[in-house]
Formats: sequence, C-alpha cells, structure tokens
Amino acid sequence: MIDAIIVSGGNIQEGFALDFLRKIEEKQKNMPYLIAADKGLEFFQKTEIQPDMVIGDFDSLSEAGIVFLNTLPETKICRLKPEKDDSDTQSAVRLAAAQGAKEIVLLGCLGTRLDHVMANLGLLSWGVQKGISIRLYDSYNFVSVVKSGSCIKKKEQFGKYVSFFPLGGEVRGLTLKGFRYPLEKHDLLVQDSGLTVSNEILEETAEILFDSGILLMIMSRD
Repeated sequence: MIDAIIVSGGNIQEGFALDFLRKIEEKQKNMPYLIAADKGLEFFQKTEIQPDMVIGDFDSLSEAGIVFLNTLPETKICRLKPEKDDSDTQSAVRLAAAQGAKEIVLLGCLGTRLDHVMANLGLLSWGVQKGISIRLYDSYNFVSVVKSGSCIKKKEQFGKYVSFFPLGGEVRGLTLKGFRYPLEKHDLLVQDSGLTVSNEILEETAEILFDSGILLMIMSRD
C-alpha cells in the first residue's frame, strides 16, 4: 500500500498523473498522503487538488504558485532554507519517511534535468538502506529497485520493455527467467549493463534472482 505520493517540479504529464492518483485511490479506498515538493505545487494548482503538505525553499515556484500557496489554510507548509544539502525532493522523501511512510511514489521526477534525475535515482538506494520502497513514475517509465525472487506478471507489467542496471556497485549472480533474453548467474557490472537493456517478458510470469547487490529495474514504453 502506498503511504505517500510526492509530486516534484520536473516534467509531469497532467493526464497521466491524474489517472494514476484516481486508480490508487480506487485501489486503496483512500488517497495516500500528498506532498508537493516546491515547483510540484503547480500541478496541484492546475488540477485544484489540495496537497497535505508543501515543502521547499520555493525558489523555483512561479508568482502564481506563491499566491496559490497562501490560499491553502489546511495544508502544512515546510519552508526550507535555500542553502541546504538536499534537493527539495530529497527533503520531501526524508520527511515522509520520518512520518512513518514505508512505500513512497515520486511523480514529476524524471524530467530534462539529468542532475536531478540522478539525485532521485540515488533515493532508491537510500530507501533500500532504510527499508523503504521508493518508486518513480511518469507516463513512459516506471523505476524501482527489485528484490531477488521477484516475479512480474506479463499482464501487469508497465510498458513493453524491461531493463536492469546495478545500483551502487555490481549485482552478482543475476538470473532472468521468462524473458526474451534470459540470463543465468551473470555478474552485472555498470560497464556492461547494455546487456540488460530493453528486454521483454515472454512467459506469463517472469522471475528475477540474484545473489547480492542492488538491482534497478526500469519498465518503459514508447
């Protein structure tokens, strides 16, 4: 069950995000805790959804966004100093974790700023250390860390393509079953990760096994 959804200021496809929130609310019978990270507040402004919390230094928020921020009496506002070590998204994730969230979804985190994308991918590794599941979505990609023994049902996959990358070091003994390009006990290194790009699920259920490391999975569609 998703405990918190954080909307950041990267590229966010409004239609996709609204549909995603609707499906989550229907599935869970309630809306997870909604957090706007700085410029991510503009999504809530456009869609007239009230977030539970807004966090940031608000240096990238538009003037209209600032006006909207001041019309949210029931929303908790956490103002950060511009001189800080974390990005606004990172601060939002840490705050959600401090409140007890064990499953966190990030929207608007896969934009054109590659430096921010890399920082957000680093949050997945941080989540593993803290025992927290962190997942990133946009209309074209689903990004997560997967555990050894994970199974993916073909009918439930996000998009056609499935790629794997080592996160923070090599992944030893990677075995992929039920894929178009299977693997057996392969040690996956950063420099040869092209081997595991754009795989496809062939069987009804695919299985992922490995001995050690942190395995990043990206499901994509064109």
